[in-house]
Amino acid sequence: MFLRRISLTISIIVFCSTILFGGSKKSLNELIDRAIYVSPQLKMLQAKFEAAKNKIPQNSNLPDPQLKLGLVSLPVNSFSLTQEPMTGKMISLTQGIPFPGKLGANEDVNTIDPEIILQMIMEEQNRITKEVKIAYYDYLFYTKALQFILDKKELFGSIREVVQTKYEVSKASQQNILSVDLAITNISDKIEKLKAEKEIALTKLQVYLLSSESISLNETDLTKPGDETFTYKKVESFAVDSRPLLNQIQLLKEKSKFAEEAAEYEFLPDFNLTLQYNQRDEIAASNTDLVDFFSVIVGFNLPINYGGKKSAKVEEAKSFQEYYDYQYQSALQSIQIESETLIAKLNSLREREQLIDETKMIQAGETFNAALSNYQVGEIDFINVIQAVNDLLEIETDLYRVRKNYFQEKAKLAFIAGTEF
Repeated sequence: MFLRRISLTISIIVFCSTILFGGSKKSLNELIDRAIYVSPQLKMLQAKFEAAKNKIPQNSNLPDPQLKLGLVSLPVNSFSLTQEPMTGKMISLTQGIPFPGKLGANEDVNTIDPEIILQMIMEEQNRITKEVKIAYYDYLFYTKALQFILDKKELFGSIREVVQTKYEVSKASQQNILSVDLAITNISDKIEKLKAEKEIALTKLQVYLLSSESISLNETDLTKPGDETFTYKKVESFAVDSRPLLNQIQLLKEKSKFAEEAAEYEFLPDFNLTLQYNQRDEIAASNTDLVDFFSVIVGFNLPINYGGKKSAKVEEAKSFQEYYDYQYQSALQSIQIESETLIAKLNSLREREQLIDETKMIQAGETFNAALSNYQVGEIDFINVIQAVNDLLEIETDLYRVRKNYFQEKAKLAFIAGTEF
């Protein structure tokens, strides 16, 4: 039942992740499913899982019996089978029998291995989810930033037409035209940089998908962060219940307990049962028929603890239990440090996003409109218009950079907790 349950879980992980890429745009969840399906690391762990299952029957069943054939008490002067009464042909069958409970203890040690590997699979699956999300949000950000800067380039083109018109009627200077041309050149340079950054982000996704083909992505906006409340206690509660790494450590400790129980059986004797049949021929000198012999022999080993080798196994298992206790505490400590750092970043990013979205964006838009209007009536210099456009672009870009960072940090926090929020 146990192995069937784990095998079913593995099947769900694999077959539910089988997404065939067609021409339609792919959502984030589809990208994650695909990355999980093609991951060489997960395939390696799947093979390790199968190997662990096959290891269980190796140590949980009786050893093979021994069959012996022989000639007994053969006289060396004639090597005749009919000279001496004690001469005979022997066949025996010996079966080793471990002390009752020993095989079950060994089975317990090995049966837990597939579940440990299952936790490793789930941890790797969560890691892939985190990495794909980070690359995906990078891609969305560069897409949005590129859209903003292309809009500003078009805006500068319109502004240049206004400046050119004013120049022709001697209401603008040659310096104004050169300034707007320089601004357009700077914008063009930024566009090329953003295109490269977007291509790099897309390449990262292709690497996770093990695909060199172009991927059509659903380029949704980076939405406004929600009103989630993150606390370390909440993250710790999720992690204790759901983080595969912590579950794996607990299972390793449980395995060491089973190993201790199995080691205790080393102080108890194993048995062997031998059934032996001796067939004797009649004596040639007297034509006397001889009776065959049947023997039953029970033996056992003497579990002498030479050099403390048996007690060392017990102490080794106990030491591993202590090791996994400290490893679990260390993992919780790392989770606390990382989660509290991420929570502080998330709270800061949420506040910054609110400030930029509800205050700075409005102010930057109003400043630009005012600067353009004032320039058209000759109240301010053209350099103020360029500065207003650049400020608006910087604030728009910064807003989506903050949102991108927020969702990336949230993906990291979900990985630490072992579950989505």
